[in-house]
Amino acid sequence: MNNKDLALSLVHADTENEIINILKKEGYWDKSDDWQLYGGKENNFATIGNQKSRAEDALVEKIVNSVDAVLMAECLKRGFKTDSKEAPTSIADALEKFYNIHNGKLSNITPNERTKLAENIALVSTGSKSNPCYSIIDKGEGQSPNRLPDTILSIDKNNKLRTPFVQGKFNMGGTAVLRFCGRENLQLIISKRNPKIKIQDASDDSINYWGVTIVRRENPPQGVRSSIYKYLAPNNKILRFESDSLKLMPGNYPNAYQNELSYGTFIKLYEYQMTGLKTNILFDLNYKLSLLMPSIALPVRLYERRKGYKGHTLETTLSGLSVRLDEDKKENLESGFPVSGPITALGQKMRASIFAFKRGRSTNYTRDEGIIFVINGQTHGTLSKSFFTRNAVRHSYIADSLLVVVDCSELDGRAREDLFLNSRDRLASGELRSQIERELEILLREHKGLNQLRERRRREDIEDKLEDSKPLADVIQDILKKSPTLSKLFIKGVRLPNPFNIVNGKREEQYEGKKFPTFFTLIKEYPEIAPKDCPKNVRFRVQYKTDAVNDYFDRDNDPGKFSLYVNGTEVENKQINPWNGYINLNVLLPDNVTVGDVLCFESKVEDVSLIEPFVSRFYIRVTDAEKKNNSSNEKNRKNPSTDNKGNEGENTSHLDLPNVIEVFKNDKNWVSKEFENETALHVFEDGQGGYDFFINMNNIHLLSEQKSNGSIDSKLLNARYKYGMVLIGIALLKENNDNTEKSIEDSKNQVGNIFTHIKFTTKVLSPILLPMIGSLGSLKLDDVEIALEPEVN
Repeated sequence: MNNKDLALSLVHADTENEIINILKKEGYWDKSDDWQLYGGKENNFATIGNQKSRAEDALVEKIVNSVDAVLMAECLKRGFKTDSKEAPTSIADALEKFYNIHNGKLSNITPNERTKLAENIALVSTGSKSNPCYSIIDKGEGQSPNRLPDTILSIDKNNKLRTPFVQGKFNMGGTAVLRFCGRENLQLIISKRNPKIKIQDASDDSINYWGVTIVRRENPPQGVRSSIYKYLAPNNKILRFESDSLKLMPGNYPNAYQNELSYGTFIKLYEYQMTGLKTNILFDLNYKLSLLMPSIALPVRLYERRKGYKGHTLETTLSGLSVRLDEDKKENLESGFPVSGPITALGQKMRASIFAFKRGRSTNYTRDEGIIFVINGQTHGTLSKSFFTRNAVRHSYIADSLLVVVDCSELDGRAREDLFLNSRDRLASGELRSQIERELEILLREHKGLNQLRERRRREDIEDKLEDSKPLADVIQDILKKSPTLSKLFIKGVRLPNPFNIVNGKREEQYEGKKFPTFFTLIKEYPEIAPKDCPKNVRFRVQYKTDAVNDYFDRDNDPGKFSLYVNGTEVENKQINPWNGYINLNVLLPDNVTVGDVLCFESKVEDVSLIEPFVSRFYIRVTDAEKKNNSSNEKNRKNPSTDNKGNEGENTSHLDLPNVIEVFKNDKNWVSKEFENETALHVFEDGQGGYDFFINMNNIHLLSEQKSNGSIDSKLLNARYKYGMVLIGIALLKENNDNTEKSIEDSKNQVGNIFTHIKFTTKVLSPILLPMIGSLGSLKLDDVEIALEPEVN
């Protein structure tokens, strides 16, 4: 067959066996001279095989390359080189110049406009449901056959390094997908240069041709340790043919190849191994890709074209998580969210956006991802939701409802290398990561809106469910008298828990801020004669009162600007945290201060409406360094005083005993806390240093013991089970607090957290707890001695 027919037959094939049979029939598969080294490197497996650890992350690289190809084509069509001064300076600038998208945000155009724009890039699923193929198609710059080895088939070429308005700059040619393409790692590439591009290579005689090649992985040859990736190019020339267009674009379901493509690039990944995401492309994969590309520059049209699916439409537009959240904000996010603000770590500037979902609404947006780190709209690393349960954060009650997006696009090159592994899907350990995590801990722990949400959720979960704690206290006290060993679990003695903050006066009213504030003042003054004391090794916090809206400093149009100076020098390492008329300012003292120094801080707030800025001045006196408390992370930190008397005067009591909440199958907590028949105990931190214990009183092993052991009153069995679980939970918590450094390191490495550990451990112990208590309690010395007597033959 001719090259065009060969290309189309490879397009329509959906299995590796079909591809191999076609290439064998044409005499290419077994002819080694027809296959060239990918990237021109014999040891290319070391680079290609050492990238993404997950198939979905690798697929993102291909989509990003298509986005870049379309943006570069728009630039070249206008006659500008992509690295020239006439070219856009950023992705946002490109979207404004090429598509008139305000501020370069897809949320600023209508869904219909996004769908129209998505016609330039397609992701199509074909083949079988169990072993799908995925085709990535774009109407971008395209490549001529002669250019393919130096572009798509290259490794370590600097093709986009100096182009400021693209997302992918890692020079890998999108090779991360290859290891996930079936057993033979087959990938089809068909491309034709965009004829609308004004700047063309006059020496390239293949400009008007389509190029077609297949990438494969060959087993290590004799004497070589690693596999080798190669591409089809007989006589070292990419196969080519002429054609005005090819039927490579999908039509109506189930037609995968009905509409014409006149130029651009078609890439097909055969039998792509993407575990857990092989369902209808419109659902799980769509949601996952949205998370991995939260601020994708251009929308992508997704087409489900595998047979056997039904629905009104089997195609949709992928616009990224940011657009999804913005469109669904009222239905899915808590009032007042998202909120955003700058953070600084080791001089590197980032922006953190906090999304708080309504109960049960986060599952279509994120699974275990709690914090995602983004560069140019693409996720490069994540931290799990266990981050929110750390002692330094204390948001276990709302951990499943939180998502934080950290935009790292402004990091310099070296900082990117320090923060992200070369695979670009994980964070590297190091000082920069530690400092960023520290800044995020402070931001989340001290955010008034999150604290209010946590307390409201907690009230909803435990109100009317709490039992009188005195019986528990009496039982524990009696146990302590009889067991000095157990008494060590309660070093401070037994005290009854206070289940809620004691709130004085009325609850906070609905806040309605103004676009431009009419005042911005310190809640408490710190003049030079009475400065605020701050230990040398910690940061200080001051609060402002204002009538500005929450997004005053972070909105797209006419944002306010907050500046802070110390002795005339601008302070970079600061956090401002607005919420409903209150602004928390957290500041790290300069490195060169000494004890006794009195520092003059001056803040300025400016916007387009102000003739003169709002200026505030306060003084900080440096005191001796504060000794670290190793028992827990800042457990005894005091909350700042505020001037909203009557709305938020709080006192908290130290909780030695947990609040115990019994859970039954017909309870709302059974669903919200994800209880199962085998569940025993779930523990949640209450945000004030205490704990709430949710105990499954319909545990299958407890019910079985009640049924089979009629000689013991069921109330006694319930009490043994409940108090036993309480003691186990307290012991595990104490062990965790006694090993704070280890638990912090575990949470950084995402091996779990203490609450997950308690959940698992008590589930494992629940079948043996009651039999153990009953059997061992009646065991006598004679029984032990008889058991230890040697057998006589």
